[in-house]
Amino acid sequence: MGNSVSAQKSGDQGKSRNYAAIIQSESFQELLRRKKAFILPSSIFFFVFYFSLPILTSYFTILNTKAFGAISWAWVFGFAQFIMTWGLCILYTKRAKEFDVLVEKIKQENGGKKS
Repeated sequence: MGNSVSAQKSGDQGKSRNYAAIIQSESFQELLRRKKAFILPSSIFFFVFYFSLPILTSYFTILNTKAFGAISWAWVFGFAQFIMTWGLCILYTKRAKEFDVLVEKIKQENGGKKS
């Protein structure tokens, strides 16, 4: 009863899905592999880059030197964090289009409607 109720709420007019089979399908596993291959390294890079600024400014003096004019390397590094964040967002948005194609493939394989 739980599956048919949730299927009806999602607009499938009573069609029940075998989610265990979908999860075990090769297409779904490929989607998970591709997402993990992108998200894990991106997240590690983000956290290392993000936390290196407070660590370097707290425990080392390397970022206190002048980069140009009255601007120190700490300011340059801080501005680079904005660029890095925007860059990762743009990169993820482009990669998400590939993920959407895989999701549509999974939906088609399992009798879902194309959105």
